[in-house]
Amino acid sequence: MNPIYLIDDQPIANFITRKLLEIEGYTQNIKDFTNPLEAFEIVENEQDDALIFLDLNMPEMSGWEFLEKMKSRGIFHRTVILTSSTSELDHEKAENYPWVIEYVVKPLNKQKFTSLANNLQQKQL
Repeated sequence: MNPIYLIDDQPIANFITRKLLEIEGYTQNIKDFTNPLEAFEIVENEQDDALIFLDLNMPEMSGWEFLEKMKSRGIFHRTVILTSSTSELDHEKAENYPWVIEYVVKPLNKQKFTSLANNLQQKQL
């Protein structure tokens, strides 16, 4: 199974996402980070096609900064933005990153996750 990275400065958000992944049968190769700087070090060296769940509003490095750093290093792992931002501007900005495959507004729940999992399967998780 390809690696899945959960990057959110709130541990509870990573916990919820992990549990929802496990309910859907994704139980292996999941790594979660509350520090996006640490996460980037791992992501940047990942050779397999990874899936990233990325928060936008984090203190050390915002999700936008994370995406820009990915772009500048030529790293294009499929990314799901998982954020509390309901801003249409943020949603539109996310479309500027072709590897961002979904934009999901928190809180993530079973219904949203099931819809997301179906979309990801169609996009080959």
